[in-house]
Amino acid sequence: MAYVTRPGASAPTPDLPGVDHDWVRVDDITVHVASSGAQGTPVVLLHGFPEHWGEWRQVIGPLSPQHRVICPDLRGAGWTDAARSGYRRRRLTRDVLRLLDALGLERVHLVAHDWSALVAFGLAMEHPERVETLVAMSMPHPYARVTPAMLASAPNTAYQLPLAIPGLGARLLSRGRQPLARYLFGHFSTPGTWTEKDLAIFLAPLTDRDRAATAGPLYRGFIQRELLRVFSGAYRSTPLHPPTLVLVGEHDPVVRADVLARQTGPAGHLEVREVAGAAHFIVDEQPGQVLAQITDFLAAHSGPSTGGISA
Repeated sequence: MAYVTRPGASAPTPDLPGVDHDWVRVDDITVHVASSGAQGTPVVLLHGFPEHWGEWRQVIGPLSPQHRVICPDLRGAGWTDAARSGYRRRRLTRDVLRLLDALGLERVHLVAHDWSALVAFGLAMEHPERVETLVAMSMPHPYARVTPAMLASAPNTAYQLPLAIPGLGARLLSRGRQPLARYLFGHFSTPGTWTEKDLAIFLAPLTDRDRAATAGPLYRGFIQRELLRVFSGAYRSTPLHPPTLVLVGEHDPVVRADVLARQTGPAGHLEVREVAGAAHFIVDEQPGQVLAQITDFLAAHSGPSTGGISA
């Protein structure tokens, strides 16, 4: 895989044939955006932790003939600025909204994995006019409730404790063999998912201590708080207007598709589907299945008005 270097960056970003790289100023940060496909309805792909835009490396190409595909690195991740603050619900949602504005995108198909799915749900509920469809992966939807099965899976979330401790999480993510990052990739995926070359794509940016240090504020300030809001019922009366598909891996150690499918709320169209043979990192584990689910759902729910604010 080739690499693209931005002046001042600690490591070059991976490059793929047909993918362009731009840096866009959004409020207090400069956002790295990988994109492909000049025409077609826009699809914005938001990555999870501890990945970056490269999570979508196996689906960008197949999507680009029919869509303008946009893969930003979110605040603190990849080659976007590692700001010391801003890892709260309102700011993270605003980051995506302001990026859409900067790119001239009035209405998009939104695809999100892991913690960015929580951002995507918030954007879809607060600004439904900007979201044509939503595909969320490996994360409970806003109407989820705590179940005995979920409580039984709690030991699988123990990694959040060292990750959230100031200083400790950054050291475990960035130093030596980067044990915490390697644990996350190994424990939450099916065997054989990763080669050392694959892992290097995601481990390299984390060797930057400042970047690794953003994981703590992200978990403390957003992920843990937002999941608490979900499970306490904060959104159970909030409509989710865009057609929404939730994808969950068959072997996900925390989230279960059959449980989420029974927990519904005031959504106009909410489907939950299981991805066979996958755990948490479903895009990396089963890219063909995920691609098929995305393309089928977008085709079934696309409207005539998607596109940019201006030509």
